[in-house]
Amino acid sequence: MSITIERLQSQILRELSLLLQREIKNTKVGYVTVTEVRLTNDLSYAYVYYTVLGNKDRIEVTQEALEKSEGFIKKEIAKKVKMRKIPEYIFKYDDSLDRGKRIDELLEEIKVDK
Repeated sequence: MSITIERLQSQILRELSLLLQREIKNTKVGYVTVTEVRLTNDLSYAYVYYTVLGNKDRIEVTQEALEKSEGFIKKEIAKKVKMRKIPEYIFKYDDSLDRGKRIDELLEEIKVDK
């Protein structure tokens, strides 16, 4: 991966986090934390990985709200991050925290069984 793509990913992550905190008007977005942004090599797509506090229903509501806000997000990020191509944003829930928590629980169970 080139340094340029890494730099763009970092800029998009920073700007998107601020945008979701301060400027998005959709109340269904709630407390979203952007954990990672991955750009394709041709800059056509930006995969945005996020976490949100809540249950499965909250995750689904947030996913829908982010997808509906994609046009606004795309426009605002394009103003702030200089790119030769404006990518399509694809939002994906980052379940790594849930998986990590489950692994910790399993390790604790193993400790108790010894």
